[in-house]
Amino acid sequence: MSSYENLGELLDPAVTVLLTVECQQGVVGPDSALPELARQARSSGALANIARLVAAAHESGIQVIHALAERRPDGRGASHNARLFRAAERLPVQQLSGTTAVRVAPPIEVAEEDVVVRRLHGLSPIQGTDVDALLRNLGCRTLIVTGVSANVAIPNAVFDAVNRGYTAVVPTDAIAGVPADYTPAMIRHTLALVATLATTDEVLGCCQGPRRR
Repeated sequence: MSSYENLGELLDPAVTVLLTVECQQGVVGPDSALPELARQARSSGALANIARLVAAAHESGIQVIHALAERRPDGRGASHNARLFRAAERLPVQQLSGTTAVRVAPPIEVAEEDVVVRRLHGLSPIQGTDVDALLRNLGCRTLIVTGVSANVAIPNAVFDAVNRGYTAVVPTDAIAGVPADYTPAMIRHTLALVATLATTDEVLGCCQGPRRR
């Protein structure tokens, strides 16, 4: 984990973007397709911490990107090459384009200046989406990664960010996965090797100040 001083240098609002991953109603909301994950995201405080980070980003001028996963009603373009995708097709709640399931979940607030990126395939919010091009156009050097799940999409996002030359910062209490004890193990043994780890409060402490965008 980096020192607080180093974290402050990394989180210059002019070159920092906050990414929320699959924080949508059909995933972390009360009518989630994945109720165990939704419960963990809420009971752990991760969803509330993400909302705090988003609010602070809006205040400080850090750009926010919300990465959502959805599916066309006809399934065109959807991935079928992994067990996870096939299981998702049978869930009672579908992440269908245009439905409430693919809206950003409360208590996270979406501001007019936020960017929402939707993907129809794959496991990563970065690979094969507009996110990388957007980050480069925004002058991003540091990407704060939050959301779900610590099992799949979060490590995908961190690896993809690092492979593309960004510095990844992970607020460890603003991500969630299942079972509950998996997330800290994955952080300790995987993300700690490639990302800068911090708490939500530490990140918030470095995001105080006037808007710079």
